[in-house]
Amino acid sequence: MSKHLFMAALTLAFLFTTQSQAQSLKDLFNKENVEKAVSTLTGKNTANMEGTWIFTGSAVEFESDNLLQKAGGTVAATALEQKLNEQLERIGIKNGQLSFTFNADSTFQTTLGKKDFAGTYSYDSSTKEVALKFTRLLNLKAKLNCTSAQMDLLFNADKLLNLITMLTSKSNNATLQAINSLTENYDGMRLGLALEKKQ
Repeated sequence: MSKHLFMAALTLAFLFTTQSQAQSLKDLFNKENVEKAVSTLTGKNTANMEGTWIFTGSAVEFESDNLLQKAGGTVAATALEQKLNEQLERIGIKNGQLSFTFNADSTFQTTLGKKDFAGTYSYDSSTKEVALKFTRLLNLKAKLNCTSAQMDLLFNADKLLNLITMLTSKSNNATLQAINSLTENYDGMRLGLALEKKQ
């Protein structure tokens, strides 16, 4: 191999390596990933809840890594999310059709199709929980995971069932039982809603 050909190959290899590292660093330091890292390290949410958030699917969280491992790891969590999505779709809660709007004055509105539900909310930073008080006399607490673009509202199973029953005005026992059965084998698991902020 000639000296010039070797230098050209070395330069190309360096350029490709630099470009892939730059892309990786860009991904690593984007706003969403920085917020997630800060949230993980400090235990605090880095974004506020204000704005309109659109339902994109279900969310599942185990309270400890040990419990997650016992359940079968992230594969089990993904399978549970998929099953929960299927059950929610059966009763009319589908991607993009449910929204939460949180206002600066601690009021909120939940919309499912043409139905609107209003209430007030408060956030407790020490427990990372949001209290939702619907005007229909339903009070719920959910663990909040929130960045500037994504939010998970995670409930104990019975509370999620209460919310679903209120939103859909349906008492589809088979579906509710199926959702409840997802949690029977996993104490310390929360089920909920994954939301994205409307732009």
